[in-house]
Amino acid sequence: MVAVGCSSGGGSGAIGNGESATAKKGPVKPGGTVTIAEVGSQPDFIFPFAPATNQNGYNANLTQPLWPYLVYAGDGAQSVVNKEKSLFSSLVYSNGDKRITITLKSWNWSDGQPVTSRDFTFVYNLLKANASNWNAHLVGLFPEDVTSVSTPDAHTVVLDLTQAYNPDFYTDDVLSTIPLVPQHAWDKTSATGAVGDYDTTAAGAKAVYAYLQQEGAKTTDFTTDPLWQVVDGPWKLSEFRSNGYYSYVANKGYSGSPKATLDKVVFSPFTTDTPEINALRSGSSLDVASLPLNDIKQAQALTSSGYSITSVPIPGVAEIQPNLYNSEVGALLRQLYIRQAMEYLIDRTQIVDKVYNGYADPGNGPVPVKAAGAWASPLEKSGGPYPYDPAKAKSLLQAHGWKVTPGGTTTCASPGTGPAQCGEGISAGQALTFNLVYSSGRATTDVQNAAIKSSEAQAGITVNLKSEPFNTLISTIGTCTASSHPASSCGWQLAEFGYEPYSLYPNGTGYFDTGGNGNSGGYSDPEMDQLIKATEYGSSTTVFSQYEDYAAQQLPWLWLPLREGILVYRTKLQGVVPLNPFSAGQDFEDWAYTS
Repeated sequence: MVAVGCSSGGGSGAIGNGESATAKKGPVKPGGTVTIAEVGSQPDFIFPFAPATNQNGYNANLTQPLWPYLVYAGDGAQSVVNKEKSLFSSLVYSNGDKRITITLKSWNWSDGQPVTSRDFTFVYNLLKANASNWNAHLVGLFPEDVTSVSTPDAHTVVLDLTQAYNPDFYTDDVLSTIPLVPQHAWDKTSATGAVGDYDTTAAGAKAVYAYLQQEGAKTTDFTTDPLWQVVDGPWKLSEFRSNGYYSYVANKGYSGSPKATLDKVVFSPFTTDTPEINALRSGSSLDVASLPLNDIKQAQALTSSGYSITSVPIPGVAEIQPNLYNSEVGALLRQLYIRQAMEYLIDRTQIVDKVYNGYADPGNGPVPVKAAGAWASPLEKSGGPYPYDPAKAKSLLQAHGWKVTPGGTTTCASPGTGPAQCGEGISAGQALTFNLVYSSGRATTDVQNAAIKSSEAQAGITVNLKSEPFNTLISTIGTCTASSHPASSCGWQLAEFGYEPYSLYPNGTGYFDTGGNGNSGGYSDPEMDQLIKATEYGSSTTVFSQYEDYAAQQLPWLWLPLREGILVYRTKLQGVVPLNPFSAGQDFEDWAYTS
């Protein structure tokens, strides 16, 4: 992700507020190329419905400009549906919110064929037969919750659902995960086979899906495979290299608005922050980049070199995910009091101030305060249920039968399941020692985790750190549950992915519900499931706050501050800010150079 959102932040006078940068800077100069720095992971899959085992969020960044979602989330800095860029012209809920009538816009695919309701049924049929192998699948929701799909005409789709949903939730969090794809070009089971209506049977849908997923993993064919040349978004992929370099050119057949002014957008990969900031300082061809927060003092020099800078909060939550079913430490992490003690020992306020120079969400719970402030409860806004308090952490452990050794190794002195004992599955002498694996590439993440390691040691909790590239991290960490324990893919103990992105309605679906596709650590709690369902079915802000506060207190994850991005962009590049916080800043059709 380049950066997301827009607001002013903490420390440098050179960093402005993206809201004020929307004014026109001068006449637009058609054409030109923008080069964007991308630090960390690179995309590795192009079919928009990646396998459940592929959790690389950068793939969505790659595909959204090619195949936009039915409901396009985010309009500039506003947390709303972008009706101009969405594929629907109207969404009407009826029959007590159990029926949705979708009217599609009169758009064309890049090969001139119309986008129709048949493209929607193609997506529905593929997902109905393959939902368990779709990485964005929300268990129990689309397509399982659809009782029937009808298409009265070429631009109308009627969905009948099993029950009534909160329209805000269903539109913002479900329909916003569904792109339309070209049935007339993709409904085939082999490269040499003819296009047909294979998706209309379960067996055919499985065969088509398997073929498209197979082709979607062939990175060397991203720009040559005829499948991926048929798009309905504003851009077409023109280059893709093994090192993560890729580029787009404008789709001349794009039906939507606005149409691209730029000729080309290039993503240039950097493995870490250091070469990126060196490239910016050298006056290279980089036009858009993220300024590492540990290099915030460079802001003034960059503004003097023709760049503008703005802080950008990210709509998501940073976390350490505990593996509740790890064979060595799962029994420890299943104890809420141990997770509470660990959270009390994370000095989030100090991390925000010292590591991120004030440019970070405080990380007080499951809803970001800065990027989703309208949803944040009073509890989260006031600091959350677990402010930094080493004394409380030590007392909690001592009250549950632990011999606390600050700066040493805390061990279980009273095994058993009584109220003053360590808990089920914990043996006498067992130590509070954990391995934390996290995504490499950012110096601030290294500093943050070193600080956490140091502060946890105040109560004798040992945290061993290991960093590895994001793609390596997600490929080795599987979803762990009671039934999968002790599978080899569940050998991890604590994992920090960076952050988990949220859609417009941040209710935890897929993350904290039992079996959720983002619930890697196997957290399961009937009350949590019930509260999440309540937010899906009803629109009461009271119910949402009940869910939010319960999740904050129950710690399915350990909450961490979430850094803001510091977006650096050429001053003559218009339309970059306010950046859309929910499209990963992929709205390049809004950008243009000024003369």
